[in-house]
Amino acid sequence: MRTTVTLDDDVVRAVEELRREQGLGTSAAVNALARQGLAYHEDTRGPFSQRVSSMGRARVPLDDIGAALEVLEGEGHGG
Repeated sequence: MRTTVTLDDDVVRAVEELRREQGLGTSAAVNALARQGLAYHEDTRGPFSQRVSSMGRARVPLDDIGAALEVLEGEGHGG
């Protein structure tokens, strides 16, 4: 596919550096850098994990909002 794109200065420097290092043409260097970017995003994310800690038993009833409000705010909280 042929198209015209405008590259930022830092991208041009990366393309030129890769061309010099590996003796590539401009298209090959741009393609190689694009592939590296695509692979980076695919490989860097592992499975999500969340550390948890026990906070002990709940001190207020979690299944009854009215009772929890009485414990926390006192009788007659009157919402």
